[in-house]
Amino acid sequence: MTWTTSDIPEQSGRIALITGANSGLGLESARALSAHGATVVLACRSRQKGAEARTELLPTATAGLEVLELDLANLASVRDAARWMADQYGRLDLLLNNAGVMGTPRTQTRDGFELQFGTNHLGHFALTTALLPLLDERPGSRVVTVTSGAQYFGRIAFDDLMGERRYDRWKAYSQSKLANVMFALELQQRLTAAGSTTISLAAHPGLARTNLQPTSVAANGSKLESFAYRLMDPLFQSAAMGALPQLFAATAPEAKGGEHYGPDQWGGMRGWPTEVRLAPAALDPAQRRRLWEVSETLISRGQ
Repeated sequence: MTWTTSDIPEQSGRIALITGANSGLGLESARALSAHGATVVLACRSRQKGAEARTELLPTATAGLEVLELDLANLASVRDAARWMADQYGRLDLLLNNAGVMGTPRTQTRDGFELQFGTNHLGHFALTTALLPLLDERPGSRVVTVTSGAQYFGRIAFDDLMGERRYDRWKAYSQSKLANVMFALELQQRLTAAGSTTISLAAHPGLARTNLQPTSVAANGSKLESFAYRLMDPLFQSAAMGALPQLFAATAPEAKGGEHYGPDQWGGMRGWPTEVRLAPAALDPAQRRRLWEVSETLISRGQ
């Protein structure tokens, strides 16, 4: 299926919030949605970088572009952002949980969580649950959570979620990406049970050239990792191509709640968006419920 941004339906009157919208997949998603009429809220950790992204997007935007300061590694910032959205708009049509960190040394969020789990999963969990009232009953409202191919290697270490006893940065990353998928599926189940018309989907970009790779290399100072990325570079597709699965999940009329989209070629590494398999570890309803309940407890302690 060759689906491009030209296939995005008209988005006039819709409000979209995109986390990590100042670069990579988030920036390309904002570019596409704003060009098709959506009012886009660029939720960025750095207000300055958000403003720079807004300036870049303005020439092609056909509706409003707002910058919202949001640090997913700080639950107070997440709560402030949710309150701002309620005060500023009072409604939301699309939440694109896009931001993330990858392969970092063991670091803690402001609330004491391991950085990758705390940012990639818990930050988005807290943001989504806070914004659900704004999405509820909005026609066609969606939550799209961005994961990666690392989900297939992930395992939720419930006995050591924060890597306090043993930390491996790539296992921690895979855990957070598996958690993204489990969250998207459990959210859909809960929305359906509540009779909500909002739907939840997941998407992954395959191998996309974004700032995640150089940031990871810089954070760890690994010459071997840097060399490996240079060797793999021809395999990477552009951020614009990598953003297509999440844009399809966000806008395509045929996309359904609980579905998962990724590239259709090279085992999901690149290509056009299509429905792709979920990590087997995400398919256990009991484990998804357990993750949800643990996440609720953790974010309540962080308040």
